[in-house]
Amino acid sequence: MTRVSRIATLATLTVAQALGGASLLLFGVFLVIGPFELVYLGLSAPAALFFDGFLCLAFCVQHSVMVRQSFRRRLEALVPDHVHGAVYALASGGVLMALMILWQSVMPPLAALEGTARWVLRAPALAAILGIIWGVRALRSFDPFGVRPVIARIRHRELKELPLAVRGPYRWIRHPLYTCILLLLWCYPDLSGDRLLLNLMLTIWVVLGSVLEERDLVSRFGDQYMKYQREVPMLIPWRIPRA
Repeated sequence: MTRVSRIATLATLTVAQALGGASLLLFGVFLVIGPFELVYLGLSAPAALFFDGFLCLAFCVQHSVMVRQSFRRRLEALVPDHVHGAVYALASGGVLMALMILWQSVMPPLAALEGTARWVLRAPALAAILGIIWGVRALRSFDPFGVRPVIARIRHRELKELPLAVRGPYRWIRHPLYTCILLLLWCYPDLSGDRLLLNLMLTIWVVLGSVLEERDLVSRFGDQYMKYQREVPMLIPWRIPRA
């Protein structure tokens, strides 16, 4: 790796960490407190829903397509494999920021909880936030910004294949982070037209994304992951894990 390519790679990684990290934190806030309403386009309710749907679709397609191994192989001629994680985080952060900045609220809400019921619905949302922290800590190798392959390439080291680790919430469900996202989506006490659209589209994305991700995991870990699939539920912890 030349000095110029090293500087360019590190710059890409730095921007990816900054933009990706900020977008993830703000998206959590977005799901908990609702839209930021930073840009008002003056659209009618149907037009606003169509625009929000387009933002959701862009988010879902970018996240689901770029993470696939088949897509990465096609991009190898343009983006070196060790930089793909950082480029993915950069693109994801940009699309997610655009969704939050441009999102159009549709009022009045279809339903709104008040009083005790409102706070009761907030309890699972808090549990979801704690579940995300637990899930990330259980992974121990959580690398959403593509840091590991870049550092390994700069230090001229071989990137070690990480083993299938089943601990913490991964003993109960195979995709605890996705489950927590679903809780954050549906435990919002004010259900407007745009929020219902967001919930439905992202729920479909989570389910389809889980299925597609599992194909890659089966290809990567083989029988070991298929055994894990048989023993542990995908998104709903409906049975007690084995010792």
